[in-house]
Amino acid sequence: MIRNLRRAVRRAYRRTVDLSHPARSPLGSSVVNCVGYADGVRQVGNCLAEEALRRVRKENLAAPESNSFVWIGLHEPARDEFASLAELFGLHPLTVEDAVNAHRRAKVVQYDDTLLAVFKTVGYAEHDHLAATSQVVETGEITVITGRDFVITIRYGRHGSLGPLREALEAVPAQLGKGPSSVLHAIADFVVDEYLVVADAAQDDIEAVETAVFSEQAGRGDAGRIYQLKRELLEFKRAMSPLSRPLEALATQPAPLVDADIRPYFRDVCDHLARASEQVHAYDALLDSILQAHLAQMTFGQNEDMRKITAWAAIVAVPTMVCGVYGMNFDHMPELRWTYGYPAALTVIAVVCFVIHRGFRRNGWL
Repeated sequence: MIRNLRRAVRRAYRRTVDLSHPARSPLGSSVVNCVGYADGVRQVGNCLAEEALRRVRKENLAAPESNSFVWIGLHEPARDEFASLAELFGLHPLTVEDAVNAHRRAKVVQYDDTLLAVFKTVGYAEHDHLAATSQVVETGEITVITGRDFVITIRYGRHGSLGPLREALEAVPAQLGKGPSSVLHAIADFVVDEYLVVADAAQDDIEAVETAVFSEQAGRGDAGRIYQLKRELLEFKRAMSPLSRPLEALATQPAPLVDADIRPYFRDVCDHLARASEQVHAYDALLDSILQAHLAQMTFGQNEDMRKITAWAAIVAVPTMVCGVYGMNFDHMPELRWTYGYPAALTVIAVVCFVIHRGFRRNGWL
């Protein structure tokens, strides 16, 4: 069932545009969707939060065994916009604080009878050529607040739209009928799967840098690209690493707001997160090796240049020394009055320079 859900999400993403556009919402600039579900079946049309919650609670009173709930999707709400919803659902003040303030660490916390989950989302920034200033990883945030009869999702950032995920869940009523915890699992699974997608995409950039470093045209600009990749991977790790313990707790520890049938599915999400984490850490170690190799190449190239400079300085020292001696203008100099003194001095200089040059060539300095 989970595999079918993932396939449905991918198909939905391929055939849809960004479903977070506020024009779809009659409820305000930040509300994307407000829909009630009865036993996993979507009720007709969007409605106000008060009306949706009233219907859901009425259905739950009439049939206590049903898992009716309302799902409200928000996109970057302001504090005053979220205040009315917080009052309607009776949210804890700390829940409100975490919901309206982005850039939080990934975490899962229970406040009274609500469960707050913060997921850091990542997306791959497409670029034609990796430069020292290229952005590789885009980060965002999804906050999920679940209660016994409601789910509130708050998205920050341009990517990570939950519209396709909602449609995929609605296509599997048996899964959605397990209640708000099914939505929490689906979002966690979606976010972690995106980690794997971005990690695979970043591998192409790492391979491109590796090829450039070990090519004959390697230059000083490669160090900037390597540092940029390491900086982007660090942002990736900061978004991903804090999520491991909360997901493990959801998978292993009973929670009143997580359905017992949903809990085992979080173990699969933990496995995917571990795989993504290992992949990113391996990339980071590989970039360290590539950077060291690049610095070693730069050092080797500088040593080669210094050897050549030293060799030519030794060769030039011979005529400099001879000409310096004869430039003293003493009256009694060797061969000063000899007719062939000048050609003989030039010949000696040429022979000595040739011998020194040949010696350096044999030793690989020239």
